[in-house]
Amino acid sequence: MSAQHGELAGKVAIVTGAGLPGNIGSETAEVLAREGASVVLTDVAGDALVETTRALADKGYRVASCVTDISSEDAVKALIAFTVETFGRLDVIDNNAARTSADQDLLVCDMDVDWWDKTFAVNTRGTMLMCKHAIPVMIHGGGGSIINISSGTVVGGNFFSTAYASSKGAVETLTRYIATQYGPQKIRCNAVSPGPVLTSSLKQGLPDDLREIFRRHTLTGDYAKPSEIGEVVSFLASDRASFVTGQVLQVDGGIAAHLSTSVEIAELMAGGVVPQ
Repeated sequence: MSAQHGELAGKVAIVTGAGLPGNIGSETAEVLAREGASVVLTDVAGDALVETTRALADKGYRVASCVTDISSEDAVKALIAFTVETFGRLDVIDNNAARTSADQDLLVCDMDVDWWDKTFAVNTRGTMLMCKHAIPVMIHGGGGSIINISSGTVVGGNFFSTAYASSKGAVETLTRYIATQYGPQKIRCNAVSPGPVLTSSLKQGLPDDLREIFRRHTLTGDYAKPSEIGEVVSFLASDRASFVTGQVLQVDGGIAAHLSTSVEIAELMAGGVVPQ
């Protein structure tokens, strides 16, 4: 199916955090464009953003880019205005941009308060600002779909990503509030909660032994591809999801669906030990 006849044909979308190739944002932007949407890619990484946008344009997709720090209200206002000026309307927001650090975001008693505040500024404040300024434009156009990217780290505690997970927990709550407050104006708001995704940055930055721990706990036995998150975003953006709002969809290979002990129990059973 050509982009002109895809299920998002005629819709205009913004994808935040879309600069780095091989990550969820850039792959989602391509999925939305493939399905016919006109897509504005935005990120703070200007050079990577221009390169990623050009690569999509070279494939024949209708795309544009706008460097934006979503923690700044003025910058978000400018992004929304740029989108309307460029493509005439706004129908879909994919709030994908996020800040995290495997080195800094660890235990609460070791937490750098400045890091905590900056994490919330992007992940939670930035998501709120995008919604705040997109919703009136969407209502003017007859409605729209907001997809907030959360994280599987919200589901249970761990020894890392404390600030990141806390900020994403707030995003899930914000998702339900937006769905409740603006549903009558035909605004749908959902969240996608990815499990382990084999992004380009994860391939470079995650040790093999840690990567294997996550893989063992997926029921599918593997990591997600970034484009698989994009496919779920595309569904939620489409009219096929017209009755879906206020939901958090776990796209995690089943990590949240089973008890943590089941992995070890499965290994025991494979060795001939039957639980009584």
